[in-house]
Amino acid sequence: MGEVPATQYATTSDGTHIAYQIIGDGPPDLVLVPIFSNHVEIVWEHPFFAESLTRLAAFSRLIMFDRRGQGLSDPVVRAPTLEERMDDIRAVMAAASSERAALWVSGDAAPTGLLFCATFPERVSALILVGAHARFTRAPDYPWGPDPAAFQQNIETVEATWGEGRVFGSFFPQLTDAAFAARMERHSLSPGSVRPNLQIVADTDVRHLLGAIRVPTLVLTQRGSRPTTLGHSRYLAANIRDARRLERLPSGVGAHDVDPFEDVADVQEFLTGTRPQPESDRVLATVLFTDIVSSTLRAVDAGDRRWKDIIDRYDDLAEREATRFRGRVVKSTGDGVLAVFDGPGRAVRCAIAMREAVRSLGLAQRAGLHTGEIDLRANDVSGRAVNLAQRVSAVAGADEVLVSRTVVDLLAGSEIDFDDHGEYELKGIPGTWQLLKVRA
Repeated sequence: MGEVPATQYATTSDGTHIAYQIIGDGPPDLVLVPIFSNHVEIVWEHPFFAESLTRLAAFSRLIMFDRRGQGLSDPVVRAPTLEERMDDIRAVMAAASSERAALWVSGDAAPTGLLFCATFPERVSALILVGAHARFTRAPDYPWGPDPAAFQQNIETVEATWGEGRVFGSFFPQLTDAAFAARMERHSLSPGSVRPNLQIVADTDVRHLLGAIRVPTLVLTQRGSRPTTLGHSRYLAANIRDARRLERLPSGVGAHDVDPFEDVADVQEFLTGTRPQPESDRVLATVLFTDIVSSTLRAVDAGDRRWKDIIDRYDDLAEREATRFRGRVVKSTGDGVLAVFDGPGRAVRCAIAMREAVRSLGLAQRAGLHTGEIDLRANDVSGRAVNLAQRVSAVAGADEVLVSRTVVDLLAGSEIDFDDHGEYELKGIPGTWQLLKVRA
């Protein structure tokens, strides 16, 4: 994680202080309206969110905030109304000197964003609705969402389990870090604030506003969304004039290897007309380092000639398996290989396949993986992600495949299981890193 942007405060018309941050230069201005579980500083502690926000700020001036009663903003004695939440947006935009901005809203923030857009169309250049709804519970003329009575019971459950990360985790299917989700919940709202906030979700219906939306609108459904979310999104797209609907549905085999930041790319294309293109010399990849266990002793026992033959066979095996999983062996390290893949799932599966295959040579290997940006050179790769993967492999024991938390967070739904391997300080890499072991 890089440096957390400075948190500033805007003041609403009633004197409430709203914590906000500005990242990037723009144009355009893009206001990220928070769901009810948010914290503008803690969100940067997770690699997935930090990378997503950084990518948004690469093509916009990103303005993000904690709404009143949430995170670092002033506490409140009751759950804020939609009008008060709309005032939060106005105050933040004024403090940021933003005359007109695109709004990104999702989940329970959607009614606030829709109300703001209908009330102040001159302040909104575009509207992005991600996993959003105009009404959350079911009604006779609205067949989507939970039954109102069942949702009331669910409110009690959420209040009783608040702080365990279940609600925040449900918003982000790709998030597998339960500890982080729990931390976000605890630092966003207190348990006593949960019920009144969810009651507003249950009672709010802004469907009558949809006909008044007159700005370019993108309705985006994230990959892995539940059928209820699809119903909400399709209703929004059908009732907002000229709205563009984009559904990212599961694509079957290999769906876990899609770009985890495709939503950001979709929004960039919608707002700027240009989809981000990877730089020719810098790309996101999953790096795999392997190493033959006790290679020095093995070489002594085998003798130089026989050991060279073993290494040649190992390199051939590695090349074959990497190619099978759409990867590329960059180089042999003498007693292992460095390989790169365009998807974390394929990289992990390759490491598992190699582990099984090298046993036929009477060898055991250790493997380490990390996903991040790498620099492409003529016949080599470099960068922090490469160094980190190498450090991860050094921690692994015989027949172990270790990965960084970043890899795990990108593999939700992959059916690859992991066990916690502990927190480590990796040589030459700042901070403490959680490593996980692929379950045998």
